[in-house]
Amino acid sequence: MPLQEAAIARILVPVGGTNADGVAVRLACDIARSHKAKIYALYVIEVGRALPLDADLQPETQRGEQILSAAEERAEEFDYELETAMLQAREVGPAIVDEAVERGADLIVMGTPYQRQFGEFSLGQTAPYILKNAPCRVYLCRLPESESNL
Repeated sequence: MPLQEAAIARILVPVGGTNADGVAVRLACDIARSHKAKIYALYVIEVGRALPLDADLQPETQRGEQILSAAEERAEEFDYELETAMLQAREVGPAIVDEAVERGADLIVMGTPYQRQFGEFSLGQTAPYILKNAPCRVYLCRLPESESNL
């Protein structure tokens, strides 16, 4: 079914502080505008197993607030508002999928920088997990290598 025919009311945009966040927010705004959808930006703080899940991680919280503020500012550039949320979890991928389920997301729009691992292109762990387990459509925007530096 073409995108124009699919009902999209809620879009989840996971952000992580890379250049790819802006691209994902812009794409989400374009899609949301044509569908009159609501956008949720999500930042997940990954909590190591040595710490309790509700540990006070002030530096990570401050970083998350900055990243979410940048996402809000990017959306405002396109005359769109988004709602933000931050949560703490053991793993980012499952937390994003759980949030998509909880919010009833119709679409996840996520950006990823061009990453290399052992000299080869790598999507890392989060994107493949979301692509495999998301209950909705997933749009993945990979930046070119030249634009992937933080």
